[in-house]
Amino acid sequence: MGMSVYHRSKAVTKRKDIRKMKYDFTTIMNRSGQDAVAADKIPMEGVSVKEGFSKIPMWVADMNYPTLPTITQAMQARIQEPHFGYFDLRDEYYESIQRWQEIRNGVTGIKKEDIGYENGVLGCIASAVNAFTAPGEAVLLHSPTYIGFTKTLKNNGRDIVLSELKRDEEGVWRMDYEDMEQKLVEHRIHCVVFCSPHNPTGRVWEQGELERALELYKKHDCVVISDEIWSDLVLPGYHHIPTQSVSEDARMRTIAVYAPSKTFNLAGLVGSYHIIYNPTLRDRVEKVSSMSHYNMVNVLSQYALIGAYQPEGCQWVDELVQVIGENVKYACHFIQEHFEGVELAVPQGTYLLYLDCSKWCKKHKKSVEELLKAGIEVGVIWQDGRPFHQPDSIRMNLALPEALVREAFDRLEKYVFS
Repeated sequence: MGMSVYHRSKAVTKRKDIRKMKYDFTTIMNRSGQDAVAADKIPMEGVSVKEGFSKIPMWVADMNYPTLPTITQAMQARIQEPHFGYFDLRDEYYESIQRWQEIRNGVTGIKKEDIGYENGVLGCIASAVNAFTAPGEAVLLHSPTYIGFTKTLKNNGRDIVLSELKRDEEGVWRMDYEDMEQKLVEHRIHCVVFCSPHNPTGRVWEQGELERALELYKKHDCVVISDEIWSDLVLPGYHHIPTQSVSEDARMRTIAVYAPSKTFNLAGLVGSYHIIYNPTLRDRVEKVSSMSHYNMVNVLSQYALIGAYQPEGCQWVDELVQVIGENVKYACHFIQEHFEGVELAVPQGTYLLYLDCSKWCKKHKKSVEELLKAGIEVGVIWQDGRPFHQPDSIRMNLALPEALVREAFDRLEKYVFS
């Protein structure tokens, strides 16, 4: 009873805080029919939402908030100039990235030549593995792992070796360094794909963890491809540490990939960027990426980044992570109180929950497919977590207005887990 009262009081405080925020994280947008995969697609064949239930998109990793106004303003201003011919990236593009990295991550000394445009994080990973590995060669990933990594590596003919993350006595996902080293040696691995913060577990790696991992990669002469697309979405109380900042050696062996797309919900505009300090690594990645003649920026994508990486963007992100942090608290508390047998580690970053439903499924003699279907039928569009290499798991996106998060969990309690 005491916990319920505490939870209600926190919710009231949250509503007051949101009213004081400059930016809008409460409007429920109608994304249906507006080119939004999250709203229009159901990620389970043969399953539909029952009549009387609206769709609540909680699967693909994009957000259900209106984006930062300075982004659309920058794009609209450029659209008023009625010419869209060939162009080069503006100095303002590079300066925006340099300024953002300094303000958000404390990184200084990034030169213009260290920054390179990428159509996407996965495109850069594809270029890097083709630059530094041969077909059939193994690449190390952590498990659970982002499905985009596995698809990219398979499409490029690389073998995938997984080192499982382990939950400690406090339920926190940790790297298994002995297993990592064993697999680096056994499979003669010299290329790793690292994810920081980690998708789908939401871990924000600590300094000591990063140092130990990078020492292993140094010992075994590995090129490190570090996906840091979630670096801005770190929840209150945690701090992102760029992989390249761990040591001088890490700085010179790491290909880091960032983007405004996850932070500001701009995936449909296409556009990421790499930071590579080592000129040998940089030259080889850029050479491979150039071979398709496709890794080219769209003029409006350039202006979207410039509009995002403004002082207003800093405030928008600060407010965003507060909102997501409250959604995470609400969801985790609700699950622990109402969904006996569903286990999770409270995320420290991202806006994702990764649910282990194995005990619930076993107790209720149901498969995870049946559980997924039951949720989707009442409009909770969540995602099969098994392709992330964890059995009986579900991934949930909490980047929604609070009212939709509450509605989703009310439906799950009433119609699915009861």
